[in-house]
Amino acid sequence: MGLFSLTRQRQAVVATLFVVLSLVAGAASAASANYNKGQHVEPAYEGWRQLDDGSYVMMFGYHNENWVEEPDVPVGENNFFSPGAEDRGQPTHFLPKRNRFTFEVPVPADWGDKELQWSLTVNGVTKVAYGTLARDYVVDNVVIASETGSLGAGTSSPESRANIPPTVEVQGDRVGGEVIRTVRVGEPLTLTAKVEDDGLPQPRSLAPFAGNGTAAKSRLLRPPVQITVGKINGLFLSWNVYRGEGNVTFDPPQSKPWEDTRTSANSPWGAHWTPPVIPEDGMIDVNVTFDKPGTYVLWARADDGGLYHDEYVTVNVLP
Repeated sequence: MGLFSLTRQRQAVVATLFVVLSLVAGAASAASANYNKGQHVEPAYEGWRQLDDGSYVMMFGYHNENWVEEPDVPVGENNFFSPGAEDRGQPTHFLPKRNRFTFEVPVPADWGDKELQWSLTVNGVTKVAYGTLARDYVVDNVVIASETGSLGAGTSSPESRANIPPTVEVQGDRVGGEVIRTVRVGEPLTLTAKVEDDGLPQPRSLAPFAGNGTAAKSRLLRPPVQITVGKINGLFLSWNVYRGEGNVTFDPPQSKPWEDTRTSANSPWGAHWTPPVIPEDGMIDVNVTFDKPGTYVLWARADDGGLYHDEYVTVNVLP
């Protein structure tokens, strides 16, 4: 073998090592950018839509930079809207990572080119989201399905265009149209909600795992192939804390409404998530337990993969 061939081989080895080291360094860098706690929460303006009466709603979400920490930030100097009322129905309890289209803020038909600001300070860092009625931010059902990963970016189909949001309605007495419940610390509160949907989009079916063979294990461990967020379509109901400090336990455990892409994360953005079985009558029970007294707002989201509908329950927890 000549000197030229040896040189080419050494160059190939060096190039391969360089690529491998670059990938390792990149993975280490990405891992170092993920934190369990101590990071800020980034409020996000998602866009707007116009209502039949000519008024508008501005849609907001957020990105909690933490994987574990769920900060509680009461409405006030660290969590407020301006101009106008500082309380616009925003959450005060923030779930991990990216949460899109979390809540809506109504604005009048004559809002014009004014700007609505949501200011949020978490772990000493202040971030602001700016909402306007700029044409670039108009949102419809296809945009929502695309942004949340139900559709490929910039795509649609007759099925997605025909889809209408599911509905969720908490059963039982209401006070002035609001659902209000009272319970004591440590005592389970049973909430029953009725969920209805049009069956669209069709859930993606996955063949069941067969045994513990190599193919099954490979499929279980294989990460998603999308380079952008992807979501598994299928109807589910998820209860979570929207406002209130304290540990709240939901039984059974709820599917996550936030973009957890880890395998077996009980999230529709996670690999191999399977939509739960919805009873024929649509009635779904959950038992909720609180460890501290106070006033809580619980958030129920019915999600069919592409679109969603929310309802809220105020719970007065006594000692």
